[in-house]
Amino acid sequence: MNSERTTHCGDAEAFLGRLRACVQLSSDDEHALTDVIRDVRRLSAGTHLIRKGDRPHDVHILLEGWAARYDVVPNGGRSITAFLLPGDLLDQHVTVLGEMDHSIVTLTDASVAFLPNGRLESVAVRRPVVASALWWSTLVDQAVLRAWLVNIGRRDAFEAIGHLLCELHARLAKVGFTINTDFELPLTQEEIADALGLTPTHVNRTLKRLREEGYITLRHNMLVILDIASLKAAAGFDASYLHSKPVDLMRLMA
Repeated sequence: MNSERTTHCGDAEAFLGRLRACVQLSSDDEHALTDVIRDVRRLSAGTHLIRKGDRPHDVHILLEGWAARYDVVPNGGRSITAFLLPGDLLDQHVTVLGEMDHSIVTLTDASVAFLPNGRLESVAVRRPVVASALWWSTLVDQAVLRAWLVNIGRRDAFEAIGHLLCELHARLAKVGFTINTDFELPLTQEEIADALGLTPTHVNRTLKRLREEGYITLRHNMLVILDIASLKAAAGFDASYLHSKPVDLMRLMA
């Protein structure tokens, strides 16, 4: 693993922003969460955080950059099952597994927090709102996976790619990585193809159609969604599965 290690808490704002999108955290909750982020490493693109078959020891939080969760089928083809964005908790529950059933690799240069087994759980035990926030985050991840299954199984290439672009915009907006409908999209056409069960050629043709019909522009990894309402309608995108409205868990637990 090519990495440059630091021993400070790093920039945890994206991680906190992800959790704030789900629940209302107190300042003490946020301080407790940032306090566990002590080992932050700069990783180059193409670095494996974990490989299928590994026995996990750390939990990872992606602070900057993009990563992907994937598996490889017998013929050597890769299936990407998640794009991981700044603020994502990559593998909260992996330490309960005997070995990993998938791999996680950085797609860009990235900043990643490494948390020893049990450190995050110790905060959750002491702070029920944090525990609920972490559980809520896991449920949202599962909802995203269900949306991806619908993309692969029931949407055509135009709808699936449009839906993915809308989702990435919504997820990045929650953690402050968009400017209006503009955001950095560092994905290759092959990576999009591996996520949607398409060929790179089909992805290329579909992106061209999205540009020609006035939905997007894409230059130098910067994507601009020109008419997000129309793209959402064309792709059948409903952001409710991202559960972005904060919930007052203290009121619910009272």
